[in-house]
Amino acid sequence: MLRILLVGAGASFSTRDVEDGYLAALRARSDVQVHYYALEPRLGLARDWLHKLWRARGKPPDQRPSWPDTIYRASVEAFEMALRYDVDWVFVISGMYFHPDVLELLHRARLRTCVLLTESPYEDAAQARLAALVDVVWTTERTSAQPLGAGYVRHAYDPLRHHPDALDFEKTPAHDVVFVGTGFQERIAELAAVDWTGIDLGLYGNWSLLGSRHPLRNYLRSGPVSNDVAVQLYRRARIGLNLYRTSQTYGRAGEHVAGAQSLNPRAYELAACGVFQVSDYRAESDETFGDSVPTFTPGHLEDTLRAYLLDSPARRYAARQAREKVAPHTFAARAAQLVADLDAYDDRSLRKGA
Repeated sequence: MLRILLVGAGASFSTRDVEDGYLAALRARSDVQVHYYALEPRLGLARDWLHKLWRARGKPPDQRPSWPDTIYRASVEAFEMALRYDVDWVFVISGMYFHPDVLELLHRARLRTCVLLTESPYEDAAQARLAALVDVVWTTERTSAQPLGAGYVRHAYDPLRHHPDALDFEKTPAHDVVFVGTGFQERIAELAAVDWTGIDLGLYGNWSLLGSRHPLRNYLRSGPVSNDVAVQLYRRARIGLNLYRTSQTYGRAGEHVAGAQSLNPRAYELAACGVFQVSDYRAESDETFGDSVPTFTPGHLEDTLRAYLLDSPARRYAARQAREKVAPHTFAARAAQLVADLDAYDDRSLRKGA
């Protein structure tokens, strides 16, 4: 029996879905005993406690709690939990909100650690520092695997959540085209180039970079939504839009990355929900879905959308084909891959690229 402490991503959405998927998949295995460290609520509690303590001390300016103080306080009890349950592995999802000093404490206690890096290729510089602190590392972007000395693990979907069966349809808006995600500058530019006349576009997520009079504000329906709400929106849409980001950080100016190849979670989820999707290009999309997920070149999104909105049989056929092709890519399959890697840890090829 493999004993694992799973440390959450520390996010309330996005990577939270990865956390939930692996937690459920590992708990379902008979050969794994899982203990769960919920990092996200601990971040809020740690912040509040540190500020309360700071106020009790008279608010000394040099002792005001910082963000690193908060993530350390939120992370450190994972060390205690790992010792208490005598786990074989501490498995960290993402790691971007988990303090590196705690990884060092785990190392000193001779506890083995592994991390699934979910922010490649955008955060590879920070993730490389994290990768150097653990025994086994994986990334969800295949072009980042070699630079990070990591194994490659694709994203996945949860069959219990991502399926075509509709729930509460009458409570969910139906759009011609729906996109659930963050409004990075490159996405704003692509969508702004489309004449949306006659097309009901629904935008959900964080779109704070839109100016107060930006035309796309007419299509902004909600802020960030849960994965369950996103799934309902997908099922009601005629087209689910999948736009990949290139921005390394969220803002109006910043560096961009090029050459990423791997699918994002949205690609798997749309396909598993039986939703026809249109996507910009990723090499892994063509390899996985073929022509069941049509891609568009920059500046030609509108032509692709309007053509498929007029062709319902083509949409239905492509959606069925994509769902068949995505079927093997579950969190259960990914968890089996990770467990096999941990079981084979003595093979040095799995150790940080050695």
